[in-house]
Amino acid sequence: MQDVSLIGICVVAFASVFGLLVFLAGVMMTITRVFPVRVSQIDAAVFAAISATVSTLVPGARVTRIEEKKR
Repeated sequence: MQDVSLIGICVVAFASVFGLLVFLAGVMMTITRVFPVRVSQIDAAVFAAISATVSTLVPGARVTRIEEKKR
């Protein structure tokens, strides 16, 4: 029977997991390039939630415009 060291097993396992993660990263990159994120408008549920929060925090206040700031 062959002598198998614990360090050798760990190196093979690490390399296997690293290779799998690299492959999955490539798949994710391909998917995001094929199906890019679409810019959408603020939907009614988000507008209602923001308006309700503002009216709770500042009674009598009205939401006139909602803008999304990109970082």
